[in-house]
Amino acid sequence: MPQLAELFDVAAARRIDAQASAALGDGGASLMAQAGQAAWQCLLERWPQARRICVVVGAGNNGGDGYVLARLARQSGRQVQVLRLATDAAATPLAQDALQAWLAAGGQVEVFTDAIPDADVLVDALYGLGLNRAPSGPAQALIEAINRAGMPVLSLDVPSGVDADSGAAAGVAVRASVTLQFIVRHRGLYTGDALEHIGGRRLAPLQLPEAADAGVLPAACAWQQARLAAQLPPRRANTHKGESGHVLCVGGNRGSGGAVMLASEAALRTGAGLVSVATQSMHVAPLLARLPEAMVHAVEDAQDLQALLARAKVVAIGPGLGQDEWAHELWRQVLGSGKPLVIDADALNLLAGTPQPLHDAILTPHPGEAARLLGCSTAQIQADRYGSAQALAERFHAVVVLKGAGSVVAAPGQRPRVIAAGNPGMAVGGMGDLLTGIIAALRAQGLDAFDAASSGALLHGLAGDAAAREGQRGLLPTDLLVPLRRLVNPESSTA
Repeated sequence: MPQLAELFDVAAARRIDAQASAALGDGGASLMAQAGQAAWQCLLERWPQARRICVVVGAGNNGGDGYVLARLARQSGRQVQVLRLATDAAATPLAQDALQAWLAAGGQVEVFTDAIPDADVLVDALYGLGLNRAPSGPAQALIEAINRAGMPVLSLDVPSGVDADSGAAAGVAVRASVTLQFIVRHRGLYTGDALEHIGGRRLAPLQLPEAADAGVLPAACAWQQARLAAQLPPRRANTHKGESGHVLCVGGNRGSGGAVMLASEAALRTGAGLVSVATQSMHVAPLLARLPEAMVHAVEDAQDLQALLARAKVVAIGPGLGQDEWAHELWRQVLGSGKPLVIDADALNLLAGTPQPLHDAILTPHPGEAARLLGCSTAQIQADRYGSAQALAERFHAVVVLKGAGSVVAAPGQRPRVIAAGNPGMAVGGMGDLLTGIIAALRAQGLDAFDAASSGALLHGLAGDAAAREGQRGLLPTDLLVPLRRLVNPESSTA
């Protein structure tokens, strides 16, 4: 069965379920019994004092899991009410069998009208993996009533209304306290809208026949802190600064010197051996005052930049770059340098104006920049974050970090990675500049582009989580620099 970080799409989850059911020879009845038992156990562990339970069921097998849970809860002496829509009588054979077992145990099924009965816990067994559209009509009214009720919610497999493949919630969706996934982790629950709805994620892998997952590949991978030790081994004792790479940060147009300053300081704190900065002359003194370790240069024309490009191992361009003639000239020079690039902010907008395949580059767009690069709307990007990141990677022949809740890292021909770190407090100006410097430093230290982007986004998110322990509101990019230094040394980090 899948390792900890592997994530699956709906087609793969259904194929594993079907293969397991075929091997067991009972049409899936034992899997449903296990799922209902696991759900009941999860509810007991999370809410041990709950006496009144309301189970909202749909017509499919997710509803069947709910009937099993309801029966087990009633047998344990709890007061259980089962609620369904008038149009959602049990439709699948497994759900029908589970319903009959519930009725035979003395249970009843009520039809939802306009309110949710009082309960200590509500179980959402409405749709699970079966919904890929916005709920409407009575289903929408039921989900809205669940959210209004204000009681703890256990969602089975997926909060109803959330797309398990993309993580998008096209309309109303249940806001769960806990989401219990069955058999595999669903990739949609790690990014986008889903993070507003899942509450805590749990997994019930169930007992499956051997090789039930034969021939089924994961659709994505969750990039977690445990990855860092392999990516960032301790430095050898007899090392020198040149081995840790030379990053050139290009940006800081008039009035935007802080952006390139943040990128430069992040690159140094992430372990780059040398950091040079190409910026406007008025930013040289402030940069040196803040960051004397950086080599700061006033760049007025292409000739000034060429000498800096020749010495750099990796170039980070975009923070505070602007889009005037100065910015265009620096962009053209950097693009023609043949150096590994990390491209962010205004450099992404310049790329959108003249799209072209890139050589050894990492792009770090937020959803708005991604939309400009693909010529679509931000809503379209957010509706399919995995697909959007992969489309960008294929179009520009580059590694892409699609930023946002559950950042997605994609590369041509590679399985995407989703970053299992970060928090809403990081939604503040300058955070992206910090990420640019972090990734550039890792690339300069020898990580390939895909690993540098993935580990850089992970370090960024973990540092943000560490800094947010004192509160998310008011979090500043510079607050990440101290935990960042600890995290980039995983052999000694406890952050």
